Amino acid sequence: MSPALPEGDPAPADGALPASAADGAGARAFGVYLHVPFCAVRCGYCDFNTYTATELGGGASLAAYAGTARSEIAFADRVLRAAGVPPREVATVFVGGGTPTLLPVDDLVGLLDGVRETWGLAPGAEVTTEANPDSVTPDGLARLAAAGFTRVSFGMQSAVPHVLRTLERTHDPARVPDVVRWARDAGLRVSLDLIYGTPGESLDDWRRSLDAALATGVDHVSAYALVVEAGTRMAVQVRRGELTLPDEDDQAAKYELADDLLTAAGLRWYEVSNWARTPADASRHNLGYWRGDDWWGVGPGAHSHVGGVRWWNVKHPRAYADRLARGLSPAAGREIVDGDLAALERVMLGVRIADGLPLADLAPAARTAVAGLVADGLVEAPAALGADGPRRVVLTRRGRLLADAVVRALTA
Repeated sequence: MSPALPEGDPAPADGALPASAADGAGARAFGVYLHVPFCAVRCGYCDFNTYTATELGGGASLAAYAGTARSEIAFADRVLRAAGVPPREVATVFVGGGTPTLLPVDDLVGLLDGVRETWGLAPGAEVTTEANPDSVTPDGLARLAAAGFTRVSFGMQSAVPHVLRTLERTHDPARVPDVVRWARDAGLRVSLDLIYGTPGESLDDWRRSLDAALATGVDHVSAYALVVEAGTRMAVQVRRGELTLPDEDDQAAKYELADDLLTAAGLRWYEVSNWARTPADASRHNLGYWRGDDWWGVGPGAHSHVGGVRWWNVKHPRAYADRLARGLSPAAGREIVDGDLAALERVMLGVRIADGLPLADLAPAARTAVAGLVADGLVEAPAALGADGPRRVVLTRRGRLLADAVVRALTA
């Protein structure tokens, strides 16, 4: 069961954007997200908008998908031009899913070619694909690199077999060092995605996963706490008492262990759940989300944001393909992000990154709350108070664990 789409206003059938979407566009980076909604199997914890590769047909099938997605790229170009958004080369491309590498390499290359031919790629553009460790080969990774991909993010999740079984992940953890080596030999930057807090995972299990990830010499690690969403198989298992979720103290201890080990290995946090060896190894595409840049999301269920207008596509691949075939926007709904909502999101996203949130982005009343957050050990004192360097709100490690409480204090 994939998540419900947000509530919002109806999206126009022609996808037309208000003229305000063009305001200030030249100062914002432009990224493209390409959603590939296919997986070989559906993991019990996952609530992403994904489908097994064999259950769909027509324009929604695995074989037809790249062509369908390219038709949205062409549609996007027409919409942006009609709105007066100035032409911008694409700074980042992120192919996510699902398992993008279930598509043939030629299809992934074709998707990137569609972006390149439509808008152009900026010099030094970051081009990432997600992948499962069991869905790549050395030749395929080399072909992606030759076509312009610069980065691959592998869904490692854990190095411990019983944890992977609980998550219903199918790859052999012993394969991870191999795929990292293949990717690096191809000239790709590499990220590993980890999940902590799986039912039955001990602190030693989590340490084993972190050690295994670091042993590969990887450039980037994402570590996310497992969230069991309603409607997933894992949620049913928890409700029946078949699985027991860890408590908040366990989750906090695992986050702190990750931060200790990753920092000791030379990786630094740049966002609450992400660590990179150097600034160049950080995910520039994801930083664009957190900084409020523009991006067009291609694919069923994909979300887009341009100039304060946010919209989301219909979820089902058949409905998505049908709308595009009829020349209609695949968007299901949209909203204008302004006023109080824009202010809330600036705080909510800005405090998550290590660069911090400028005090100038806070309402006057909220600025008075900063001193209390410093006293509570949630915000770094020098950066918050301006004693050294720019006046910004930067979370301490304790603040990262309680980021939602910080946001509430700054938006009350």
